[in-house]
Amino acid sequence: MKLIPVTITLLFISITTVAQSVSDKESVKSLMDRVNKYQFEHPWSDIDDNWIRGTYYAGVMACYLATGDSKYLDQCDALGTKLGWKIPALKPGSKGSGVNVLTCGQTFLESYMLKKKKYKISNIIANLENPEIRNPVTEPLHWYFEAGRRYVDGLFTGPPTLAMLYSVTKDEKYLHWMESCFWDVYGALYDFEENLFYRDHRFFPDCLEQRKADPHWQGNEQVTANGKKVIWSRGNGWAFAGIARILKYLPEDNVSYKRFELVFRNMAQSLKSRQSGEGFWFPNLADPGHVRVKETSGTCFFLYGFAFGINSGILDRTEYLPVVEKGWKSVCEAVSPEGKVQWGQMVGDRPIMIKQEDSHEYVSGTFLLAASEIYKIK
Repeated sequence: MKLIPVTITLLFISITTVAQSVSDKESVKSLMDRVNKYQFEHPWSDIDDNWIRGTYYAGVMACYLATGDSKYLDQCDALGTKLGWKIPALKPGSKGSGVNVLTCGQTFLESYMLKKKKYKISNIIANLENPEIRNPVTEPLHWYFEAGRRYVDGLFTGPPTLAMLYSVTKDEKYLHWMESCFWDVYGALYDFEENLFYRDHRFFPDCLEQRKADPHWQGNEQVTANGKKVIWSRGNGWAFAGIARILKYLPEDNVSYKRFELVFRNMAQSLKSRQSGEGFWFPNLADPGHVRVKETSGTCFFLYGFAFGINSGILDRTEYLPVVEKGWKSVCEAVSPEGKVQWGQMVGDRPIMIKQEDSHEYVSGTFLLAASEIYKIK
């Protein structure tokens, strides 16, 4: 009897070790299943139709599209049914984070692409066609700002949804809205020296007086104690993964495709140079010493982007596959025996200290996104 716990422990160690290989599809799928089962059985809230559940289910749907395992699609369609295939209503004149409410729409749209039932996307379109809603071209403040500020997280929650809408409707206005939203945020928050994004304008390393005039400004956020920039890992994960999802649905002959591809390549090169020796990325990409712990949500977003880039031929396999292999090993080690993706930063907008037990639904979503593309690597 005393041998049983030892046997179980050794079996788990063996499973985890195998799962660290990107070339073993069976082990990647097994870990994917374990993470999804744990998260489905431990929801953060019974009902959620916004970005947290939307990010999780973006990963669930990606797992179906990669593996063809019907249980993932059934899970996504059950969410759609539970929510009535509705996203939260966009509020005219509000200064909330409008693009966040589109996140669950990505799962609905990808389900529609598989089985074209209009009820899956009619509410999304109706929300955007509401004449009281100002579109992102004419009034961005009321559409894709958060608390009156451009913010990088929205590059995942909004533009990919619009790219998907174009893919299913062929209405080019959705591409115009997508580009207006993306390139405005890019122009305002992208650091061309680092080839990375700031989370929002509070973290610029200059213009201190301008930030003091911001009623939401909370103090000295632009530099660390080491005098280095504050460039948030997950913030860039939102952007890198968002661009990958735009490239998936934007036609290659579109005039902007190469521009998105160039930003994606530049970010990939910058991120590659900042990967830790253990394979993960620290919460502050510009200062590893700022918060010196591993962080899985940003890391998984990056692995998703790198693996997508390899699978789509955008990134060189020889150069970037070692990055994915090392990163995958790191995040596999962060998954508990039950399937909880640990070391995931909680809801926030900047690098903060993280505990091993920290996790959330969107953290599982980022892991599933990464696993879905790693599963497809040949």
